Amino acid sequence: MIAPRHIFAIIAHIQSKLNIAAVDGKALAPQRWEQVRALIRDRGVIRLEDLCRRLNVSAATVRRDLDELERKGAIRRVHGGAVSVEGRLEEPMFEDKTSLAAREKRRIAEAALKFVAGGDTIFLDGGSTVLELARLLRERTNITVVTNSLRAAQELAGQGPRLIVIGGELRRLSQTMVGPLTRLVLQDLHLDKAFMGTIGFALREGLTTTDPSEAFTKEAVMGQSRQVIVLADSSKAGKVSFARAGHWEQVQVLITDQRIHFAKELTRKGVRVLLTQKE
Repeated sequence: MIAPRHIFAIIAHIQSKLNIAAVDGKALAPQRWEQVRALIRDRGVIRLEDLCRRLNVSAATVRRDLDELERKGAIRRVHGGAVSVEGRLEEPMFEDKTSLAAREKRRIAEAALKFVAGGDTIFLDGGSTVLELARLLRERTNITVVTNSLRAAQELAGQGPRLIVIGGELRRLSQTMVGPLTRLVLQDLHLDKAFMGTIGFALREGLTTTDPSEAFTKEAVMGQSRQVIVLADSSKAGKVSFARAGHWEQVQVLITDQRIHFAKELTRKGVRVLLTQKE
């Protein structure tokens, strides 16, 4: 028989352990937030399931962490994951880009579709938002599409508009053709409209991307187009990557999902800013 005083001592010991565990559990949250923040900052964009796997925690825990980090202004939540709002932006894998902010990209693509007129010769860039536009063009047979994007070409290969695919060196990360051969073909083309994506855009730096060859190709396209229309969700606003891919003076229209803080300055530069999500 255990003496009552020993029972009380055992209970007190267990309670103290439980209290310590509870305190430790709370203390882990800020550490985990920093891990999440670092992962998103390093990758630029990350999916919910990737965070669950990397941190070995439940989806509910990750969602709470993302909510807290968004409240602190460290990240921005998008459908299926989160994107960074910090510092320079590195380029995520193409599959990661297509699976995130899908609804925003679809709305932007639907707005861009209104700029496509019968008889147009248009260029489709290799961005994931531009790919959404390619999917909307499968029923259009009265236009010509020029593209250096393998993904856009695949979308339109079975049906739709007249399709011209530009060759060159394959850049696997973006699934686009770039380099001297690509630019050699582009310099002899005359395009009505170019629909362009971007890794980041900022007031002073313009459009930027991670790869110089990609940047040179984008600038070549803009130089051959009567109208340049940039498709980019607002998570890319204020982000600067390695190579400049275009100046605002080359852009006529920016279609994005939410208001950006330098919209008025862009308007003064002659850029028409269209929002797909009304405030």
